Amino acid sequence: MPLAHPAPDLADLSHLRDYAFDWALVDVETSGLVARRDRVLSVAVVTLGPDGRQTGEFSTLLDPGCDPGPVHVQGLTRERLRGAPTFAQVAGRIGAMLQDRVMVAHNAQFDYDFLAHEFARAGQSLPVGRRLCTLALNRRVDPPTSDLRLGTLAAHYGVPQVNAHDALDDTRVLAGILRSSLREAALLDLPLPLVPCPPRQDPRFTPRSAKTPCAFRNPGRPAPGGPLRQGMKIAVTGETRTPRAELVARAVAAGLNVMSSVSRHTSVLVTDDGGSGSAKARRARAEGVPVVDERTFLRLLGDVRAGVPHDISAADAAVPPAAAPVARPPSAPVPAEPAEPELSGTTVTAPDTPESFGPGAPGTPAAVPAARTEPVGQGTRAPSAGRRRSPRGPLSGRRVLVLGGTHPRAAATRARIVDLGAAAAINLSASVTDVVLLDGGETDRRMSRITSLEVPTHPPAWLDAPHVTGSRASGDRRAVVNVLPRGGVVDLPLPDSPAQDVSWTVTAAWAQNTACEVDVVAFVVDEDEQVACDEDFVFYGAPENPSGAVRLLSDGPSEQTIATRLASLPPSARKVVVAAAIDGSPTFGDIGAIHIAAGPGTGAAPLVQSTLDAATSERTMLLAELYRRGPLWRLRAVGQGYDHTLDALARHYGVTVVE
Repeated sequence: MPLAHPAPDLADLSHLRDYAFDWALVDVETSGLVARRDRVLSVAVVTLGPDGRQTGEFSTLLDPGCDPGPVHVQGLTRERLRGAPTFAQVAGRIGAMLQDRVMVAHNAQFDYDFLAHEFARAGQSLPVGRRLCTLALNRRVDPPTSDLRLGTLAAHYGVPQVNAHDALDDTRVLAGILRSSLREAALLDLPLPLVPCPPRQDPRFTPRSAKTPCAFRNPGRPAPGGPLRQGMKIAVTGETRTPRAELVARAVAAGLNVMSSVSRHTSVLVTDDGGSGSAKARRARAEGVPVVDERTFLRLLGDVRAGVPHDISAADAAVPPAAAPVARPPSAPVPAEPAEPELSGTTVTAPDTPESFGPGAPGTPAAVPAARTEPVGQGTRAPSAGRRRSPRGPLSGRRVLVLGGTHPRAAATRARIVDLGAAAAINLSASVTDVVLLDGGETDRRMSRITSLEVPTHPPAWLDAPHVTGSRASGDRRAVVNVLPRGGVVDLPLPDSPAQDVSWTVTAAWAQNTACEVDVVAFVVDEDEQVACDEDFVFYGAPENPSGAVRLLSDGPSEQTIATRLASLPPSARKVVVAAAIDGSPTFGDIGAIHIAAGPGTGAAPLVQSTLDAATSERTMLLAELYRRGPLWRLRAVGQGYDHTLDALARHYGVTVVE
């Protein structure tokens, strides 16, 4: 769907009244990627008025007081930074330019987090109430480009770029991209993905110190009267004669895995009051976890037997990964939840061919297509033996939007679209090539835009023998994206070198006019499907795990991303589970389909996408899994819904939930 691209030097945006704000465009160059640890080396701010015309500009190098990091990327050596002001010395000027304006950046949460931490170090608050990410905005517009990086979008919109990775030049380029992106959004009648920004000094956003990863697999529980083994999961509750920090340090030094909660995988609970009413003691009694007193535990620490180390060798390839549950049919009865619910999903009989349904509900299994996979880039291994490749159907490379119909009818239509090789869209964007109209689709508010943009519309019968006209542009990333069905699995490409730490992103998006809030979360779990510590539960209140390897990026009210640096995960981390939850009474039946896209980095072209249709009453949903398979990582599109709340899901993965 071609859209008009006015020249970027035509700055006047005054006619776009719904898109007129005072803007502060920001770019930072940094010494690393972790905002709470690394520092800003240079910063630039360009301000625009509601009409899009520039009203101010400021840039400076900064003395970070530390090693400048990857000089080969940003070119900022110690010599260049010597004599530059500190951030504290320019914080006032930067704050004045940000005050009462919408902050704009490409991958805005990155710049926002770094500025927030620098302002906090300077003893000040970041004066930003809202931000706009031009990357998220262009994911909604979806222009026909090879990726959504700043330089690629600059070329697409005709914005000259002189010096990449120079903060001031990048900010000037960003101004041109913003102007053109706002025009595109207006043509499509897209709401802007504005994100409210709470104070970043709020303790909810401060991750705790990293838990020391345990190097050994969990051998289970000790035999009665038997010794402890390295890797056993130990929990402690109640008062201890030995200082708690010392007791934990001694256990960790012995190779034990000290947990903050009790689950069915706990090996031993240490307490001098086994009959106490603490949550850990109650759970230990319910799960039959052995209980020892502190004196006995200290004696056992003197003879901890050798354990089996976590190993990511090729030998693991012979071990099937934990199976993904498959969504329960909407008509299946909902099982009664126990006081502390477990997610008792039925496992699949083979790692790549889901055949059953969960979560333990009686009824007839849903019809689930066999998992498929295609190569997704250089370095990707060939599909495993016995797997079927996704056929390139008659709608390959197309993106089809379904309007109207009941939820089951629309879901079935989207499944048919995927079977024909196309991607199923959930929002109108520049990438939509066709529209299928079900009953009532003609009255959808988007039809006026669809008509004016001359997007072809079709009746449902078109999918029986689709005829298409036109073709994709040669540089369009959407022509080669791998479309996975629910339950589909694909191998992720191997990095170019073992030292390369690619940040794989899983982005979830839903209908733009959804009235309720959806929270995307992640759990970093071991071979027992348990978190190593509560902080390995990543959510809005704790947007990164202690190591910073897994982060939540909030890109707008209808889109959130989980970014994972796979090489930074400890060997004990076997899987990253990406899920979504709804707060309040609405369900995923009210939300409709969830679209997920995964790729190597925030601006890179997505290599995998899937459209997941929940049933009716679910309030939590497993979206995707990144899991180890020998030396490789794989991604699975899950699409499993549950009727209970996020609290129950967190407890299932071993997170301590305070009532």
